Formats: sequence, structure tokens, C-alpha cells
Amino acid sequence: MIRRMATDARGATNPIPQFPAGFLWGVSTSAHQIEGAVDEREPSVWDTFTAEPGRVKDGSTAAVACDHYHRYPQDVALLADLGVDAYRFSISWPRVNTPKGLDFYDRLVDEVCAAGVRPVPTLFHWDLPVALDWLERDTASRFAEYVAVVAERLGDRVKKWITLNEPAEHTLLGHALGTHAPGRQLLFDALPVAHHQLLAHGLAVRALRAAGATDIGIANSHGPTWPASQEPADLEAADFYDVLLNRLFADPLLLGQYPDGIGELMPGDVEADLLVIAEPLDFYGVNYYAPTRVGAPQGTEIEFGGISMPAELPFSVREIEGVPTTDFGWPVVPEGLTELLTGFRERYGDRLPPVVITENGCSYEGIDDQERIAYLDGHIRALHRAVEAGVDVRGYFVWSLLDNFEWAEGYARRFGLVHTDYETLTRTPKASYGWLRDVLRAQR
Repeated sequence: MIRRMATDARGATNPIPQFPAGFLWGVSTSAHQIEGAVDEREPSVWDTFTAEPGRVKDGSTAAVACDHYHRYPQDVALLADLGVDAYRFSISWPRVNTPKGLDFYDRLVDEVCAAGVRPVPTLFHWDLPVALDWLERDTASRFAEYVAVVAERLGDRVKKWITLNEPAEHTLLGHALGTHAPGRQLLFDALPVAHHQLLAHGLAVRALRAAGATDIGIANSHGPTWPASQEPADLEAADFYDVLLNRLFADPLLLGQYPDGIGELMPGDVEADLLVIAEPLDFYGVNYYAPTRVGAPQGTEIEFGGISMPAELPFSVREIEGVPTTDFGWPVVPEGLTELLTGFRERYGDRLPPVVITENGCSYEGIDDQERIAYLDGHIRALHRAVEAGVDVRGYFVWSLLDNFEWAEGYARRFGLVHTDYETLTRTPKASYGWLRDVLRAQR
């Protein structure tokens, strides 16, 4: 059913498909990237990391970021004007560890609810307290304790919860390659980090259930893996990459098992841990940005998407030719989202719960951001094609509400629907903000 006509980036009018009744539209942010107010919380591994010279490309830190901690009413007003159903934000574990830390999230949740928007907190988005280490199994138990505290305080108003954000990236970039906090270069010795995060997720699900929560999921990053060719070496490398970045973090949750050959590399009583990891989910969150083209190792270190890939890896990431790219250099391939979701449905069948796209977005400069409009337009249509193909998709969250601190890139990348002036902290809605507002109004 078509409810309206929308203008795309080329000025043409194209129909916007209508999503099912009850479909959840939202935007996402994360605590470390927008909150600032570092003196009002404990330090995280990202504070330590960004204090080291050369770790962040522009030498910046998130000490102030968007100052959301002090300006959240202004940002919630932007949410209300945009017309989203839900706001996905993250809760800073180091902030909760301070005496007044939860007071901020109490105020934020109240403000969001008063604006008629559903709060959807993510309980871990990479900002681990400095005293903890994902290489240690005990961190999973500490996480569950923290989750129980948060759920007790906010559970009367929060009904939809996300445990972890992108454990794959936190493992790969933070612990295997060292380009993100905490900056370790362990390569495959980082696998325990993946296992302990997954175990933490399962323990958090149990803690949330004990607190009465009934709508719980995770936000995993996924994308199709495309072999560089049909040569056996490229096919083998692509399959390995797909296991490492997709199946390693989906199979344990949805099937209760690791891919072949992975379980024996994990620490502890893996069989018992998998019973915890595979606690039933109410939805499965997918962060989608692009497919990845993968081939056999080329024997040299390469730079790809801002990440240095060492020569000793058993695969190499190649350029996807013939498609546009974002300012970050990431390929723009909306059809990859349809491919990913239909592929997941085929792989996991009835074990796949309803899907929510918990992140999708792009980095472009400028306030008249027609390229972002085209990007979102293409991906929303690709998502609708997955719905038409029978995938049970229940929501879509744009990354991100605000331009913010983009991790090791500093402030050089702008993903926001709203422009942030980092000198004055003035917020200016971009053209994409107005475009999305019109699309959301048409969905009512």
C-alpha cells in the first residue's frame, strides 16, 4: 500500500512503501559519542585510549562531544519534532558506577517518555570501565550485576532492551587489530573476548528477565560477504571471513552452537556457556552498513575503510567496484540489506526471532545532505523488499541523530541527521532530518 509520494535526492517523486502496522521507526546514539561530562563518571577504556597520542586521527577526545549530558532536553525535542517512535541510546557503565550516574538516565528516560517516544537503551556500547577486561571471564558476571541495577531503576518505564552493541567490532577492532580501545593487537588470541561478551549477553538476558523485562534483543553488525572471485582460494577466504564476522556472533545466539572449529578455541566450559548464551530473544538487532568483498591474502598490509589490515590475516578485504561510496569510503549497496536479511531467514529459519534494524546510516558532509537522503531512501526500500520477501522485520533505526565523536576517526566523520557545531554545540537539522520527518508522517 502506498500512502504518499516523497522527493528523492534527484528531485523526482517516488512512492514510499508502507510498512506493517506497529513498525518501529527510530534513531540511535551512544553514550561515549555524545554525552561528554567525563568528570561526572568513572573513566572508560576509551578515555585511556584517546589520551594516548596517535590513537585518534584528529587527536580529539570525547570529553565534551555533543554535551548531551547537559543538553539532553534540546536533543529530546529534536526527537519529538522528527516524529520517531523510539530512541535507541546507550547507558554508560562507568557513569552508572558513580553515585549519581543513574539519576541522569532517570531524567533522560522521563524526558523521552514525556515526548511520546519509546526509550530503547543499549546496556553496553564499547565504553568498558577501566578496571575491567573482556579477556577475563568475571567481566561477564560484573556486567550482569550492572544490568540488574539499571533494570531495577528504569524497568518501570523501559520496555525494550538491547544488551550489547556490535561485539564483533569491539573484539576485532579493539582487541585483535588494536585500532579501537583498548588498543590490543592479539589477532586470533582475541577470541576469548568474543566468548565473554556473548556470555555477558546471556547473563544479562537472565538478569533482565528476572527484573520482569519481556522485550530483549542484541545489536549485532552483519553484512553479506562477497568472494572476490570463484577461485577456490578466494571462496575459502570469504567463507572464513563470513564465519568470523557474521556466524561467530549469530550462531551461538540463534543455534546454541559455534561454527565448526570455533568452539574448541574458546575458554571455559563452552557447552555449558552456550546454554546461557542462547537464552531466547524477543528480537534480533542488525546493524547494517555494507557488504564486504573478500579474497585470499595478498601478503601485504592494506588500509581499508580507515582500518589497517595486517598481512598475516588469512583473508584480504577488497574494493567493491562500480558503486558509490560515503565520505568514509564505505560502499553504498542497499540491496545488500535485502540479501542479508533473506539469507538470515534461510540460514536460521524459525530460530530467527523478529528482526529490528538497530543501525543504518552514512557519513557525509554538509547540511544540505542530499547524498544521505538518497542513501536512506535506498536502504528503506531495500528493507521493504525484505519484508515483502517474508522476513519478519519490526523496526528501523537510523544512525545517528547527531554528528558525534566517531571513535578513532575523532570528529572527522559526520553521521548525523542533525549537524553539530563542535565549537558552539549548536544543533542544526539537516535536509535529511526534514526528509525523514516527512517519510515518518506518511507512515502514520
